[in-house]
Amino acid sequence: MADEPILIKKPKEKSFKDMVMEQLPEGGNLNACLTCGTCAAGCPATGLHGMDPRKVIRMAALGMDEELKKTPWAWMCSMCTRCVHACPMNVNIPGLVYQMRASWPREERPRGILRSCDAALSVETCSAMGTRPDDFEFVVEDVLEGVQTQPGFEDLQAPIDKQGAHFCLNQNSREPNTEPEEMIPLWKILHIVGADWTYPSKGWGGENYCMFLADDEAWKHVTKTALDQAEELGCKVFLNTE
Repeated sequence: MADEPILIKKPKEKSFKDMVMEQLPEGGNLNACLTCGTCAAGCPATGLHGMDPRKVIRMAALGMDEELKKTPWAWMCSMCTRCVHACPMNVNIPGLVYQMRASWPREERPRGILRSCDAALSVETCSAMGTRPDDFEFVVEDVLEGVQTQPGFEDLQAPIDKQGAHFCLNQNSREPNTEPEEMIPLWKILHIVGADWTYPSKGWGGENYCMFLADDEAWKHVTKTALDQAEELGCKVFLNTE
């Protein structure tokens, strides 16, 4: 009879924290938490749903995986990364929160963020409002006509797809749809300083709700669309207004 190893118990399954650490650079320093509470003191989401960043780290360390994956606090976090900058051990709490979000079934994630991400995916502009290129061009031209009637701004331009411009400028999706006059101050600043800039007709949606949704492929698509358009236009600098 050949000697065979005797398994007394099943190998321990990886915890949620272990899986997250495998994905983050240097494991996100998730094992380095001192429970000092500095992260919670500066977090704008502290107290919501009775949670804070320190509790999230402690729950992960204690193996409370199911509770972590279900808490709506994951969607209260603004991903501002203030906790990381304040933390003396540089614990990557937003990285953990991102994976908490990703663990939710996509259709169960917050409807507002989900719809905005899907709207961006539905159009070439990657606008979270679903604005098409021709609609954006119409709004820009209409607003520009009004600006050019103002003294000192008769020669102001708001170009779209200008080849070789130095700056490729993106735009908050809401402004062309509901607050088009809010685009004007930045146009005037760029005009006064003599900046060589352009909007791209594709990928100009400045916000990336797919990132907040924790949808990696959608996030990549939105970002790549903007980058590809800037490179196609030959721009040297991508000017991110968001």
